[in-house]
Amino acid sequence: MADPDTQTDTLEHHKWYEDVQALLLGTLLLSFGVTIYSEAMLITGGVAGTSLLVEFATPLSFGLVFFVLNLPFYVLSIMRMGWGFTLRTFVAVAMISAETRLLPYLVDFSLLNEIFAAVAGAAMMGVGLVMLLRHRAGIGGITILSQFLQDKGIIRAGIFQLGVDLCILVAALFILPLKLVILSIVGAFVLNLTVAINHKPGRYRGMS
Repeated sequence: MADPDTQTDTLEHHKWYEDVQALLLGTLLLSFGVTIYSEAMLITGGVAGTSLLVEFATPLSFGLVFFVLNLPFYVLSIMRMGWGFTLRTFVAVAMISAETRLLPYLVDFSLLNEIFAAVAGAAMMGVGLVMLLRHRAGIGGITILSQFLQDKGIIRAGIFQLGVDLCILVAALFILPLKLVILSIVGAFVLNLTVAINHKPGRYRGMS
């Protein structure tokens, strides 16, 4: 009798409609979380956090800045992740850019508790990101650059991403009240914990 601990299971790849569903729901959750953060004037890490800061400090919208800032990273994505991942990521970024422009016209945020916004918004972004990652897509930006720099032996990916996020937090101190920066740190913990608990490719048998 075969030992279940050593038995090799056949992986079932995602169907195209499963990828489409994940792309639609994942980007919607991410966009909703970002919209909550935008309304509450909270920030997150990476290109999304940078885009929120630009939105708070200038007349430019998050969607436009997010889309433009991600453009240079697609070359690195092709080199490291391949065309499939890059195309799915491009579509995801474009959808998030569009959806974050539309959602404020569809949802009324006349009452939004800041603590709830920090936790719920981060959780939505975390779940949305997990859905995209499980279906071989991302939201571009700093993650791709950090992996590229690590591959070149320049700096470890985690350290680089931490440095970028710390820079975003420092910049936020010049734009946002300290209370909102602290709540943003809480949100960052919730987001990363959500991804860490739910995204474990070695245990997930549906990875394509």
